[in-house]
Amino acid sequence: MSAYHTPVLLEESVALLGIRPDGIYADLTFGGGGHSRRILADLGPQGRLYGFDQDRDTRENCPDDARFHYVESNFRFLRGALRLRGVTAVDGILADLGVSSHHFDDLERGFSFRGDAPLDMRMNQRGRLTAADVVNTYPSGDLTRILGDWGELETPWKVANCLVKARAEAPLTTTAGLVAAVKPCTPSRDPSKFLTKLFQALRIEVNGEMEALKMALEQSLKVLKPGGRLVVISYHSLEDRLVKNFLRSGNFTGEVEKDFYGRPLAPFEALTRKAVTPSDEELARNPRSRSAKLRAAVKR
Repeated sequence: MSAYHTPVLLEESVALLGIRPDGIYADLTFGGGGHSRRILADLGPQGRLYGFDQDRDTRENCPDDARFHYVESNFRFLRGALRLRGVTAVDGILADLGVSSHHFDDLERGFSFRGDAPLDMRMNQRGRLTAADVVNTYPSGDLTRILGDWGELETPWKVANCLVKARAEAPLTTTAGLVAAVKPCTPSRDPSKFLTKLFQALRIEVNGEMEALKMALEQSLKVLKPGGRLVVISYHSLEDRLVKNFLRSGNFTGEVEKDFYGRPLAPFEALTRKAVTPSDEELARNPRSRSAKLRAAVKR
């Protein structure tokens, strides 16, 4: 399990799920199975857990447990996938967003700038769009948009121009080639931070991560039972902002609608007043958890 991915905020997230022994739960990001195994430890014989993952490599991590059901699917199809399995409502949903350690450590997947590998970045290896497609075919304006929106780079137009200039000489097909292409606009101070943002932007675009998260959050309202709990761990400000707003208001603007009498219509009640972050002990044990933020709420 730990060789594939070390689960972040494990005890905190499962505690906030408030596991009922006979409950039905969904782990939207199965990965190495760490959170799922911890949920199963609290479930009774009648409980059920559905583990979602679009990367079929994760199937090898499935526990040998009749209560566990593997769902090879992007979590954007949460409601439909559960209905296909005869489930219309669940007691809790957990999502540990972002990229697993496996994706970073398997350099051939192209998620890391520390090495030389095909410029891929697909979480679902059956998907069509790759990072190479993005950097080689997107117009300069579209590159500027995703680098600014998804990577939150300070000068996305400069980076886009670097990519357009480099690809005019030869297609960008490897992670090392991408790093070389943006070298003219890579700051000398903390280049790793810049490259992390660049790779994040391309990964989010390739995998449609923000749209998938929005879809999953919206469907969670329809799938959760009254009193059901939604627990989400995010790793960058874009995700956390969406989650925070949705748990606060049931929409992505964060504005709470009111009824005729001025009473708030927020569909959730917060279980976390502010984001829960890893302890010093966890940070020492797993430095990759440093940007994690955990938020949870219960459906009214």
